[in-house]
Amino acid sequence: MNQTKVFLYFSFTILLFLSQVTIGFSQNNWYTQGNFSPAKRIALTLTNTLDFERKDVPVAIKRNEFAFSDYQDFEITIVDPMLEPRPDPGIKQQGNFGVHEIRGEHYGRMIFHQLDDLDKDGIWDELFFITNMKPKETKTIYIYIGYNNRGWNPYTTAATIGSYVRHLVPFWENEYVGWKLWYPADCDVYGKRKPQLITSKLSLDNLDGYGVPHDMGSDIMGVGVSLGGGGVVMFDDTNKPDTVSRPRFTPARKKAGVKTPFNVGQLSDTRYSFDVVVNGPIRSIVKVRTFNWNSGNGFYELEQTYTAYTRQNYSTCQVKFTTFQPKNKNVFFGCGIKKHPGIEATLYKKDNIVLSGGPEEIVNPDDPTNKNQIVDYISTALVVKKQYQPQLQVVRSDTTNNYAFKIKPTKDLKFEYLIGAAWSEGPPFKTNADFKDYMVKTEEEYENPLQVKVGEIEKK
Repeated sequence: MNQTKVFLYFSFTILLFLSQVTIGFSQNNWYTQGNFSPAKRIALTLTNTLDFERKDVPVAIKRNEFAFSDYQDFEITIVDPMLEPRPDPGIKQQGNFGVHEIRGEHYGRMIFHQLDDLDKDGIWDELFFITNMKPKETKTIYIYIGYNNRGWNPYTTAATIGSYVRHLVPFWENEYVGWKLWYPADCDVYGKRKPQLITSKLSLDNLDGYGVPHDMGSDIMGVGVSLGGGGVVMFDDTNKPDTVSRPRFTPARKKAGVKTPFNVGQLSDTRYSFDVVVNGPIRSIVKVRTFNWNSGNGFYELEQTYTAYTRQNYSTCQVKFTTFQPKNKNVFFGCGIKKHPGIEATLYKKDNIVLSGGPEEIVNPDDPTNKNQIVDYISTALVVKKQYQPQLQVVRSDTTNNYAFKIKPTKDLKFEYLIGAAWSEGPPFKTNADFKDYMVKTEEEYENPLQVKVGEIEKK
């Protein structure tokens, strides 16, 4: 072996040894931050079963999965030992941000999380955070237990209920895209031109979604009589299996001769209530309750829980029927999105996913003098989990076509779906092809959440 080969061999061996030492050093040494030196921790082992990299992966762990039960917010700190520690902030920054500014770290980096009280009983129900995972990677992060009141969490999602043009409207969003229920059963979509949160501005100032400053983005979904960016339906007319019943369009509305795409009286027709369940910073949740829905072929009431996640172009929806009284047998749950109007340049459909998009003219219905803007693409997508064995169906609402999935009713009267949206004017997908690729990966991630193993409490 010549001198060059010997040098390269030993250099490689030393680098390999140092990398292993560094990994062991980071994993086995206990995190500290300033004078915060915890003496208890729990290991979380995360596994990505997919063969591609996953960024900003949502992780939600239920409270009953942990060996502890009685810790409050400031006693939970999550640390990734392989991330670069933050340096000490220095006197000036510490002076600007005060006692709650993160101090200098050792043996890892604190990552932001939420302890979400989903049932509003004053006790948190889920620990939520995001992480990045390499293909087929398994890694360990830690929950450190001990009082630590530091860490300003930047908000990248938000949710609110606004009195928007004299009626209540829920908003939920992340930095890339937002959703609102102007029509209480079918989603509007709002596109951002740069990463930002805007729903509080829209609701507090009652801004027209089409008439905001250019940099704020725009409403990009004309809903009207359609299913918009996502809505729930029932396939409950066995004489017309290709038609759907919808909460907004009922026999009571037809009998009253109503021409607008809204319901009539709240006692005689379908009615709704809205709640903010979680308002950020890295996921936000709204709950929509639908009452007194008489389709003519059944009577239904349900809850929908919509969630927005940081740095993702999708929202998930969990559906639970609280009253389910169909008149006929062999009825189906359903959910759908509006077929792209005009030129449908992209249609992707496979098993449990459908995506529709293309160039579109953004029309402000409130300003007849407005010069409408044509954008390269606006696209929406719908995914239903495969466990529900969804069947794709084209359904019509007046002059509008929609794509909907039929779902056999489950024993617990629950199902889940995901809605996605993007446009060429905003981050991060500048082409419809890029968004389609993202949604195909998103469907795989939705079907295959990270595997999580929760360890026991260990002491220093």
